[in-house]
Amino acid sequence: MINTIIFDLGAVLIDWNPDYMYRTVFADEQQMRDFLTNVTTSDWNEEQDAGRSLQEGTDWLINKHPHHEENIRAFYGRWIEMLGDAFDGTVEIFKELKESGKYKIYALTNWSAETFPMAQQKFEFLNWFDGIVVSGAEKMRKPAPEFYQILLDRYNVNRQESLFIDDNYRNILAAEKMGINCIHFTSAEKLREELVAKEII
Repeated sequence: MINTIIFDLGAVLIDWNPDYMYRTVFADEQQMRDFLTNVTTSDWNEEQDAGRSLQEGTDWLINKHPHHEENIRAFYGRWIEMLGDAFDGTVEIFKELKESGKYKIYALTNWSAETFPMAQQKFEFLNWFDGIVVSGAEKMRKPAPEFYQILLDRYNVNRQESLFIDDNYRNILAAEKMGINCIHFTSAEKLREELVAKEII
């Protein structure tokens, strides 16, 4: 019997994409793609999600790519411009689950502790959670089992009675290995179908 729902945030409830900001920096799409793929890589960004300070991460990357300094500084200097809108379909599902009164609902997110407050200011629904565990604040991130364990322990969650929703399949696999029930998120429509099939919604 599921009594706890755990949401990922980025790409599930919140649209975050560096393209939104960097399209105002680069006139050429391919140049932008090369920069995001080879300079401000996802691996680099994940180090900030895992607790490295924005200043340290920025300085490290500028040292590696000094000719890209201005554009590297823009990544966190103009980070708010990368934050898109909420995914209304998923937020509506969250609202239904919350209003049912049947579930404790938490968020487990890979996110820098320094940028997360900007999202909290923008999205009112982040106040609906019974608790949020932010990787940057904990100095570890998904898919590390220890990161999931922080949420389970902090909120006294029984893994067999919980359901984890994430768009990143590596994070789903890690949760499943820990005995947590999962739904791999691809769209709000598919999520609703799976929740209905499981008689959760």
